[in-house]
Amino acid sequence: MGELRLFVGGARSGKSRQAQQTAERLPGPRVYLATGQPFDDEMRDRVARHRADRAGRGWTTCEEPCDLAGALQQIASAAVVLIDCLTLWLTNCLLADQDGFDESRCEALTAAWLQVAAARARPVLVVSNEVGQGIVPESALGRRFRDLQGRCNAQVAAAAESVTWMVCGLPVPVKPLPGAR
Repeated sequence: MGELRLFVGGARSGKSRQAQQTAERLPGPRVYLATGQPFDDEMRDRVARHRADRAGRGWTTCEEPCDLAGALQQIASAAVVLIDCLTLWLTNCLLADQDGFDESRCEALTAAWLQVAAARARPVLVVSNEVGQGIVPESALGRRFRDLQGRCNAQVAAAAESVTWMVCGLPVPVKPLPGAR
């Protein structure tokens, strides 16, 4: 049924821009499923820039910090959906339930929205950060987040029809592998 496409990379690698441009090449209505929460001026500026980038391009915005499965169920099946981003989604879920949000809870919530995405008639494009290539975080919460994000990304990549790794603004196809049949 629905096609899942993952765009992953480091901070400011161009993953959101690439996912948005990919979605804009697809016919039909488009919904931007935003997971970020503008708690401070810097984040409010980021949200405003993202909104400006989509202005006049046929996007509808849906904001949902934690319940991706529920949000996807509410979006019309004829729409292409861009989820931006899994990193903020995971942060929101982890901070909302620091004691109960463990690996099994993360896996279950990810599986739940992946199941809804798979049942959709139109593509779902997903943006996420690669957080495991830097230094080991100093705090236990930081290390837990890094590990959960890595596992979440792997779970989504396994389900995705395509994975694009963004490096210095350049898209590098990871799945399917170049030349694979």
